[in-house]
Amino acid sequence: MPNNSGRKRRFGAVRQLPSGRWQIRYPDPVTKELRNGDRTYPTKRDAEVKLSEIEADIVRGRWVDPDAGKVSFGDFIDQWFRERDYASTTRGRNGGVIRLHIRPHLGKLVVGEIDTPCVRRWRAELLEAGVGEATVVKAYQILRAALNTAVDDGLIQRNPCRIKGAGITKSAERPVLTVEEVFAVADAIEGRYRAMVLLAAFTGMRFGELAALQRRDVDLEGRFVQVRRAQAEPQSGKLEVKAPKSEAGVRTVSFPASLVPEIKEHMRIFGEDGRTGLLFVGPKGGRMRRNNFHDTWTAALKGAGVKGVHFHDLRHTGNSLAATGGATTRELMTRMGHSTVRAAMIYQHLVGGRDQEIADHVDRLIKKSKKAKHTKKDGESPDSDKIN
Repeated sequence: MPNNSGRKRRFGAVRQLPSGRWQIRYPDPVTKELRNGDRTYPTKRDAEVKLSEIEADIVRGRWVDPDAGKVSFGDFIDQWFRERDYASTTRGRNGGVIRLHIRPHLGKLVVGEIDTPCVRRWRAELLEAGVGEATVVKAYQILRAALNTAVDDGLIQRNPCRIKGAGITKSAERPVLTVEEVFAVADAIEGRYRAMVLLAAFTGMRFGELAALQRRDVDLEGRFVQVRRAQAEPQSGKLEVKAPKSEAGVRTVSFPASLVPEIKEHMRIFGEDGRTGLLFVGPKGGRMRRNNFHDTWTAALKGAGVKGVHFHDLRHTGNSLAATGGATTRELMTRMGHSTVRAAMIYQHLVGGRDQEIADHVDRLIKKSKKAKHTKKDGESPDSDKIN
């Protein structure tokens, strides 16, 4: 027979079951009806401690319904993913990660069953199966974001993704080209892409931003480019042109004076006509595509004698060159369009004329490089007339 002896508690009750274990009962804070605890305890003391913890959670507004976490995680993450406001390329990439690396392992569990040991085992299994580290990091980041929503929705009390460093990508540092290497690649690449290489290297613009540039976005007299839109290439293959994904991406970037004749000549020969004509187009007059550009870029690297460089590395080059001109972190973040929306609103006005100074510094580096090259051809010592 159950043993219900003992003084009456102020909150809830404990009772001993025929098995000898102890069960707790307490009033549901929502329905006010008595509910049994979701587990039993070996001693009365253990049961009373748990009951006290539940009471404290209810008083502090931290109580989570144990039944709430009994939702299928597969259904939960599907719904969570549908509700995300992702750009098309991000949606395609993250959807693939969920489909291949999260749902097959965790989809059959209920949300409340996913604890930290479970997450640790799942991550280890992915790595042991040979899944790339960057992909495992992305999967962990997505799982953590989904379970943060589960916490917000009251399905679980805390996020079990608590593995130190698991959400950080440990990617190798990308190469930074010298000014000489940039011009070597620009000299080796097909003529219609020369100005694109130079703008990427000396302004830090992204491929998608360059591909979406129109004539009206370029001010040769003021020496700046207005970044107002970007081209995306989702997995569907259909190109999309829209505003950058954050307000920080919408910006004005100054370019070195040495690029004025380069861009002017490019616009005359290769650019589309009209104010809204594209600045850069493919050999058949269509929009630029990364896949189509890849072979052209690879051939240019080979011709220039430069190895292991991606087109995106030109962006790192632009950032590094600007930094050598004394640009502050805030100025660099604004110039590169790489910050949160809130940060961009704060930092945008700080650049002002300094962005022109940064471009002028890069221009001095270009002129110094060119002078050294010509001096060497003429047989003079490169050190005979340095530019400071």
